Order: sequence, then structure tokens, then C-alpha cells
Amino acid sequence: MKNVRGVGTGQPLVPALIIMGDSVVDAGNNNHRTIFIKANFPPYGRDFFAHNSTGRFSNGKLVIDFTAESLGFTSYPVAYLSQDANGTNLLTGANFASGASGFDDGTSLLYNAITLNQQLKNYKEYKIKVTNMVGRDRANEIFSGAIYLLSTGSSDFLQSYYINPILNRIFTPDRYSDRLMNFYSTFVQNLYNLGARRIGVTTLPPLGCLPAAITMFGGAGNNTCVERLNRDAVSFNTKLNNTSMYLTNKLPGLKLVVLDIYNPLLSMVMNPVANGFFESRRACCGTGTMETSFLCNARSVGTCSNATNYVFWDGFHPSEAANRVLAASLLVQGISLIS
Repeated sequence: MKNVRGVGTGQPLVPALIIMGDSVVDAGNNNHRTIFIKANFPPYGRDFFAHNSTGRFSNGKLVIDFTAESLGFTSYPVAYLSQDANGTNLLTGANFASGASGFDDGTSLLYNAITLNQQLKNYKEYKIKVTNMVGRDRANEIFSGAIYLLSTGSSDFLQSYYINPILNRIFTPDRYSDRLMNFYSTFVQNLYNLGARRIGVTTLPPLGCLPAAITMFGGAGNNTCVERLNRDAVSFNTKLNNTSMYLTNKLPGLKLVVLDIYNPLLSMVMNPVANGFFESRRACCGTGTMETSFLCNARSVGTCSNATNYVFWDGFHPSEAANRVLAASLLVQGISLIS
């Protein structure tokens, strides 16, 4: 459990932070699994505390790390599968996310990631541990006051739907999004039934602007965002907003906020200089076109020396500098979850 330097030691604004989702928010759970999608080796984490490769898919902090700091926590939610996930460390929350998981458990199973359903099961186990520590009343205050953040969906498209001829024969992108909405809706209702009342869910990013997506789907020599993928993301995000509104109306006392990362990230990609960046097409790691996980390693040739100029750290994931910008935007959008 890492203490955050330079952060106040007062009470945090909410009692706990619970994280679920995929590699954008995984803080090291995949380190403890037999899985190809990992980030617990250099150059991952080279700008993190003590240059530590914790399993975060970035050169430094994730959006959720900045979020934890802004909310006044003195440590980050601990990766639930790590040896740190015990005792009082659990009282301020936990991170259940797993790189390569999706709304669709089928996506997660392709890569042996922790499915969203299994993340929920792990959360149930977590609740029992916390309740045993502090008693039912205090525990329920923690669970209902906590902020729950869900960030997933990119893997469903980029690592499943678009590359699976069977899926894209059966479903149009629109119908596939509807299918994911069913999973999302069930997930939120299950989380609500387990006591969650403040839930933030991130939209899809501009899928077509991720360097790996440009390489995979953009055609030879193309260096611009793949419009078709961005259209699918926009359509998905509209459904996410509508479904979330429906759930808010249906479930009494639920605060459910959709957090837009599509537009802030698109803005950084389209106008890097205005956002304080120099490079938004190529990622920092290796050739900057494709490398992610084991392909982004200490021997990757061409890795940039200063990632603060880059929007993307690897083929799929933003740099710490971009995560800082995204976190600031999400904090403003999610203010109703805090109050």
C-alpha cells in the first residue's frame, strides 16, 4: 500500500474508493494471474514512486490514482489480489480491476482476465472481511458512502468484437453495444443490491485514435484516427448515457454518473499542443504504433526518454501526463458523487 506524498492527512471526502474494470484502472491484479496481459516490468512504472512497475498500464499514475489524491486519500485502493489486501488497508477501498476484462465475460475469458462477475464475487468477499473488522453498522456506512468507479468496454471492441469474425457476423456494432448494455445494466443492479449508492462509469475513449487501433484498423500508411471506430464509440456512449438514466430512475437513492473520457482524450489527440503535449499519434513505448504489455519491455527499441510530451504511453494506454488531465476533467464531472 503506497502512501501518497504531499497529500493532506485530513479525512477523505468519501469513506472508500472501489475500482472495477479493465487495464485502464488495473493497479496490479493481473500480476497474480496466468495471463498474457501484464505490466509488472520496466519500462512500465518508470515514473511511478521508486520507479516501481506495479502492474499499472502506464509510465506512472493512473487516472484513479489522481482521483484518490484529489478525494483526500493518503493511499491508493489496494489491488485485491495482492498481499497488501488485508487488515486496515481494506477500510479505504480496494481495486478489483483486471486488464483485458470487459462488460462481456466472454471477452475476459478469451484472455484469462478477471470477469466483471468475478470482480463482483471478489467484492462480496471483500465486504465480509470489512464487516468482520468494523461491525455491520460501520461497514454499511462505508459501503453506501463509498464511490464505485467502473471503467471498461474498450477490450470488448478492440480485443474481441473487431477481431472476431463470428461476433461481427452475428452482430452489427449497434447490436453488439445493445448486448453490452444488458451486461452493464445487470452489473449496476447487482452492485446496487450489494449496497452501492454512488457509482461513476467512464465512457469509451475515442477507440479509433488509440495508436494500436490506427495500426490494426487504419490501413497501410494511415496516421489518422479510424472514424468507423470512433463512430461506434460515440454510439455506445449515447446508449450508456440512456441506460444510466433509466437505471437512475429505476433504483431509489442511486447516484449514477457517466464520466466522459471520449471528449477530453479526443481533444488531446486533435490539439496536442493546446493541451501541453507534443506527440499524440505515436505512443512513447517502442515504435509507438502497437506495443502493449509484453511487447512494451526494457528491450523495446525507440522508447521515448520523456513521456510527459506524449498523450499515449503504449499502444492502448494514456501516459501519466494525459491521465492527470483526464482525472481533472472527471473530478469536475463527478462532483455530484461526492456531495
